[in-house]
Amino acid sequence: MNKGLYIHIPFCGRKCSYCDFYSVTDRSYLRDRYTDTAVRNILHAGYVYDTVYFGGGTPSLMEPRHIERILSAADITAGAEITMEANPESVNPEKLRAFGDAGVNRLSFGVQTFSDDVLKGLWRLHDGKKAADAIKYAHKAGFENISADLMAGLPFPGGKERIKSDIETLVSLGITHVSVYMLKVEKGTPLSENKDLVSVIDDDVSAEEYETAAELLEKNGIFCYEISNFAVKGFECKHNLKYWKCEEYYGTGPAAHSCTDGKRYMVPADVERYISSPVQDVVYTDEESCGEDERLMLRLRLREWIALEEFPFVREKIGEFAGYGLAEVKDGLFRFSQKGLLLSNALTAELLLERDRYAERK
Repeated sequence: MNKGLYIHIPFCGRKCSYCDFYSVTDRSYLRDRYTDTAVRNILHAGYVYDTVYFGGGTPSLMEPRHIERILSAADITAGAEITMEANPESVNPEKLRAFGDAGVNRLSFGVQTFSDDVLKGLWRLHDGKKAADAIKYAHKAGFENISADLMAGLPFPGGKERIKSDIETLVSLGITHVSVYMLKVEKGTPLSENKDLVSVIDDDVSAEEYETAAELLEKNGIFCYEISNFAVKGFECKHNLKYWKCEEYYGTGPAAHSCTDGKRYMVPADVERYISSPVQDVVYTDEESCGEDERLMLRLRLREWIALEEFPFVREKIGEFAGYGLAEVKDGLFRFSQKGLLLSNALTAELLLERDRYAERK
């Protein structure tokens, strides 16, 4: 079976206050050597790919020639989805056209919000106008598959009204995919040290903003297909679906993760070490990936129906959840409701406890 290819581009213009992804802000001079290393590892892996995803970091800081060279090294099937994450301030019409010529056919913009004050508070480098312009430039460059990230639960004024305004703007810009992320305070980030901001973050408020976003997106034909992801029918992210369906993918670049041959492993988060290694070093994180626990947890993130007979131990609990409006059951199938998705971790944990009790009874 063909795999997904993930390339972690570690370069950033500036770290955002909330970000704990691996990136470096002072080593743009390494981009040529990084490209050489990515090519070397892709050739060494020797897989065939039907999705490609450039994540980061800020992949759009790379030159189109870097992206073209990496893609040329990979054995990619015809019609493959090839995604690049992009920050609005790092693109212009000419660069986007060149990325398209290099093979990129899907863009994912880190918008977060169109509110200038909030963007400053998050330490983003763009403003609302640059975000809107970047999406317009992408359309002019010929891109039809364009995604944008939005954030809910931010510790700044505006809340639900800001989310509504952001979505209305995205809809007017002809977006086909939206990822709505609820702010999570990660230890060691600048945000985690700002006690005044952290003190006003409220999970209930975050949930209300998420539900507001979900309702408005679906009214505009952009439907939830995974907890945080919404798409016009046919524009779901094929690469990310590989993660949630326990399909195989190969990752290269510092901090990149892979799932191949039933095992999960990651590359150490060190760009210098990555570049200096003839073949990327890896650390195994799971010797037996995609067991029953993981398959259930990941499947329940999706809005797809699951056969009760596939996980018979869930039947009683799912019926209980449905009574509270947290799950839906029909014709021997089940899934979490939109409300249930917000509690998916806790609900899944209960289902797995039920699985253990079910095994004891048998």
